[in-house]
Amino acid sequence: MKRIAIITTGGTIASKKNEAGRLVSGAMHSEEYCHLPGLDPLIEVTVVPLINKPSMHITIGDLDHIRTEIEKLFNSGFDGAVVTHGTDSLEESAYYLDLTISHDQPVVVTGSQRSLSASGSDADTNLLQSVCAASSDKLKGTGTVVLFNERIFSAKYVKKEHAYNLQGFESFGYGHLGTVDGQRVNLYQRPAEREVYPTVITEVPRVEIIKSYLGADRTIIDACVANHVQGLVLEANGRGQIAPGQMEAVIDALKAGIKVVLTTSSEQGRVDTTYDYYASAHHLKEAGVVLGSDMNSKKARLKLIAVLRSDSHVQDAFED
Repeated sequence: MKRIAIITTGGTIASKKNEAGRLVSGAMHSEEYCHLPGLDPLIEVTVVPLINKPSMHITIGDLDHIRTEIEKLFNSGFDGAVVTHGTDSLEESAYYLDLTISHDQPVVVTGSQRSLSASGSDADTNLLQSVCAASSDKLKGTGTVVLFNERIFSAKYVKKEHAYNLQGFESFGYGHLGTVDGQRVNLYQRPAEREVYPTVITEVPRVEIIKSYLGADRTIIDACVANHVQGLVLEANGRGQIAPGQMEAVIDALKAGIKVVLTTSSEQGRVDTTYDYYASAHHLKEAGVVLGSDMNSKKARLKLIAVLRSDSHVQDAFED
């Protein structure tokens, strides 16, 4: 017998229409949608209602609450956990849990693109198959994964690729780890390594994302420095180039003790010191910016938060 917990947090999977005909996220109670017809009788499910809100309202504090609950469940003998979640920030929450939970039991994050009452809803299938994945020994030691539309993704690289289509998530350049066919879990690959940064600092550092684009200047970076952020993630272009109007502000941020990580807006590939000119990745690294490898800016932000809260060395965590 496998014991699996379903931790509910709201989102489209828990939504219903109001009088105006628009969906209200989290309007359903967990018992209204956590029914699993046909589930293997050797899997025992416990539903844990934890949060009930739209996913863009989720905070790092909420993620700490989810993490703590999962760790408590695993320490009490549960074999796996499923987290139901709104899709807008699902990829971020999944990755933060991946970075901060050290247990080997599977954690599977899922949701739905359509509400339970909508024609062709994916809610029941995603939830049922997530429970199957969480109960599979094949996923032990894999870290947190995302299950959507019968496919299993690494939390590190998964991204919401479509605003409303049932095929809502993809892992560009890396592919999915496996599938769930009916209730059979098939795993084809797994992450080569896991990174876990145990939380030792209660305070959540403020880390902001700065996009680069033609004509970008120092205005937003200066505002971040003035508001005493602890970290910045630069979403640069290509191999890691930013607009020249941003460069001096980045240097000022570094002088103020702010940790700065460089990422690329490209869907695939990593930042690298390929070019040698003003505001290039090479110039930024020479100034003290940490190269963020192939991570996108949202994932890099969460990793920087986790690293700072674990009191680890930022450069060692990001550069390989």
